[in-house]
Amino acid sequence: MFLLDNVSRRYDWGSSSDIPRFLGQEPDGGPMAEIWMGTHPLAPSTVVADEPALLVDIAGELPFLLKILAADRPLSLQVHPNEAMARAGFAAEDAAGVPVDAPERTYRDPHHKPEMAYALTTFDTLVGFRPTAEILRVLHGIATPLARSLAEELHAAPGFTGIVRLVERLLTDGVAADEIAAVVEACRELVDAGFDVKRAYATVVEVAEFYPDDVGVIISLTLNRLTLQPGEAAFLGTGIIHAHLRGMCLEVMASSDNVLRAGLTSKPLNPEGLVKCLDKGMSRLARVTPEPFGFSTDVFNPDVEEFALAVSQCSKAEPGGTLLPPAGQRLVVCTGGEVELINAAGDHLKLGRGDSAYAGPEDGALHVVGTGEVAQAYTPIPGSASGELVDILVPGGVRPLA
Repeated sequence: MFLLDNVSRRYDWGSSSDIPRFLGQEPDGGPMAEIWMGTHPLAPSTVVADEPALLVDIAGELPFLLKILAADRPLSLQVHPNEAMARAGFAAEDAAGVPVDAPERTYRDPHHKPEMAYALTTFDTLVGFRPTAEILRVLHGIATPLARSLAEELHAAPGFTGIVRLVERLLTDGVAADEIAAVVEACRELVDAGFDVKRAYATVVEVAEFYPDDVGVIISLTLNRLTLQPGEAAFLGTGIIHAHLRGMCLEVMASSDNVLRAGLTSKPLNPEGLVKCLDKGMSRLARVTPEPFGFSTDVFNPDVEEFALAVSQCSKAEPGGTLLPPAGQRLVVCTGGEVELINAAGDHLKLGRGDSAYAGPEDGALHVVGTGEVAQAYTPIPGSASGELVDILVPGGVRPLA
């Protein structure tokens, strides 16, 4: 087992206090958006040892990446590509000679990027398109020329294809700042009057505080608002349009940094690429129900090959410790308290909140003792139980993942 030293990313949307507090550090006043744990070449972890080494030199390339994410403001309106799009896009940008770390580069690796967010605090996000009828209900409540024209357009061409065409036109034709401002003001008046439709108007007001002239403010009207409470998880498959709003979470994903953005960001945009990546099968099914492992562990397995997440509690009531789900390669992060990892050989590794470690196949079964909580990211064993996706709006709207 190896204690890890991880790379932080300082994007402008990051919280100045959440991650430092989580790590037990003093904030320096600047935003800290993410901590990366894994072997991705853009921010590789290092093992803590007398002679430090990159984790990739010990473990090889891991198929999954684990992050701590903390947002004080909305992230970009974005989509992640599927495997075929990622391979083709990466090869094309390589052939064009675009450096892999260039700001304007879209495909930084040839891999798809399904991901799952596990809330550490109350976590708000936008995910997937609302049904046509719901979007029309949202638009009909806004008495501005832009909202009326969008409603007419969607009436004429309803369904997924019509929604995508509407979004594409907003992105390509652009919207005047005064038209966006009129929609924002109308939404503010509706919220102040105590009227909202599935939090669509409140979302517009919140997003416009940071991006008042961005067309993403208008597109947010078409997206589902989802709030995760601590301990809840949501799965974002490739092709799912989304935009995290605020809060702190663990993100576990395929080891990729491919993101196509179309608004709500200072980073380069690729609206044409985003529209091409949108998945017709996308829906409101996003929450992941956990499967129990023993008495102390919830396993969030969204039925992808690369990753699952197991969150385990331990206390002195179990002197023998809590057994973590079996896996070959594992990244373990302590999310609360003080614990010790114990491998099959009896080796011990202490972890406090925010500390992380790598364990390989040679470590065998892992137990965690102490009083606290750990999250284990790992590649699930083929055929292991997967959870269910739950409709984010309709109670009881459940679909098995497998």
